[in-house]
Amino acid sequence: MAVGLAITSESGQYYNGKVTPFVVLSCIVAATGGLIFGYDIGISGGVTSMEPFLKKFFPGVYLKMREDTKVSNYCKFDSQLLTTFTSSLYIAGLIASLFASSVTRAFGRKASILVGGTAFLAGSALGGAAFNIYMLIFGRVLLGVGIGFANQSVPLYLSEMAPPKHRGAFNIGFQVCIAIGVLSANLLNYGTQKIKGDWGWRISLAMAAAPASILTLGALFMPETPNSIIQRSNDHQEAKTMLQRVRGTADVEAELNDLIRASSISKTINHPFNKIIQRKYRPQLVMAILIPFFQQVTGINIIGLYAPVLLRTLKLGESASLLLSAVVTGGIGTVLTIISMILVDKLGRKILFLVGGIQILVSQVIIGSIMAAELGDHGGLSQGYAYLILVLVCVYSAGFSYSWGPLAWLVPSEIFPLEIRSAGQSITVAVTLVFIFFSAQTLLAMLCHFKAGIFFFFGGWVTVMTTFMHLFLPETKNVPIEQMDKIWRQHWFWKKYVGDVDEEGKM
Repeated sequence: MAVGLAITSESGQYYNGKVTPFVVLSCIVAATGGLIFGYDIGISGGVTSMEPFLKKFFPGVYLKMREDTKVSNYCKFDSQLLTTFTSSLYIAGLIASLFASSVTRAFGRKASILVGGTAFLAGSALGGAAFNIYMLIFGRVLLGVGIGFANQSVPLYLSEMAPPKHRGAFNIGFQVCIAIGVLSANLLNYGTQKIKGDWGWRISLAMAAAPASILTLGALFMPETPNSIIQRSNDHQEAKTMLQRVRGTADVEAELNDLIRASSISKTINHPFNKIIQRKYRPQLVMAILIPFFQQVTGINIIGLYAPVLLRTLKLGESASLLLSAVVTGGIGTVLTIISMILVDKLGRKILFLVGGIQILVSQVIIGSIMAAELGDHGGLSQGYAYLILVLVCVYSAGFSYSWGPLAWLVPSEIFPLEIRSAGQSITVAVTLVFIFFSAQTLLAMLCHFKAGIFFFFGGWVTVMTTFMHLFLPETKNVPIEQMDKIWRQHWFWKKYVGDVDEEGKM
């Protein structure tokens, strides 16, 4: 059933509209871009713990895991070649996301989504057919290109298409799809690792084509956002027609006027990456860099990217590791992300950031304390402590799934003005991927050297970031995306950067 809404603009007018089936369907299709990202996160961790895969491509790791009892529990998977397989995707995605900014600005959000889906399809085919390490890593690079384009354009698409009152819920659909992708990948890994022979991992890698096909075919039928139509063609009538269809009403003048004003500023900007460093965009730029950085130093990659490896460290078998990884990182993540979708436009962004951060911190400290006290380099945990850690990991994953997981994509995508929005989202994606790259490249070595202390390391960061969000993030719920600049002018700290706006900014 359609839901009516009216959002007050600064001029005293209202944004009229309904949550129409058209916009819901369009955003569902776009949100499937999260499936490819989540699927890869889930598949990477599972495949890199499968013995036939390790034996074929990483025999040194396989021998340490199977035969060398003198190697510390924390160091069995410490291989730079193995982490290069995982992290090559993210460095490729980093570079691709910067190119995606120009494509998204010049050709539209839909074009970038299509490029992302197509590249991911090619990478999945190459990975499933790989017969040497070079072919395997090149396939990962293509997957990275797909993720770079999709992650840059999908959150923008969702934030621009969604009615302001429900923008948070619509945008978090992207994170819901990431969680579903992780769950699907982990369950598939659990099934394929039981296949006799050494080709189960090929099915896991090749099946990445399934979510990529959904995104690519769906994108062919998606409409372009009214914001992008105005930005690219300045065709006010076409944008108005699309806006009327998206909002389900003929009275869209207030929102259309805001879009036209934003577009007129946008067209004066030839080099948005140069513009974004100006003083008046300082708060948005800081958030675009720090929010994705903070997301990665929650330590979630211990649970997500390498959950099966962590569970093997706790003396669980390969089969149990993959199944528990699916439950922890996929099932809990999906449910809690849906809860976040329900709450984010009611409670707001800040409260979810703060409560989630505290929950993550407490679970990290307890997990680290138990592992420091009970798990030695060559010993094991008692069954009671092992299950306690699994419960705490679930608490940890739940805290991330309703806070830093979805909100780190939502907030940066909604805070930028149109003239620098594509560049700002590219910076967000680039920072996300570069720190996933460093995390993937260094996490196993950190686990080897820090041992249980790695949880305290990330716990320190969670303390810093939770405090930062409390002090410096203004609430953005229910604020129209083209009027977001007013929240910075009213903030106790940021107003000194954006308070002295010029006439262009006041308009």
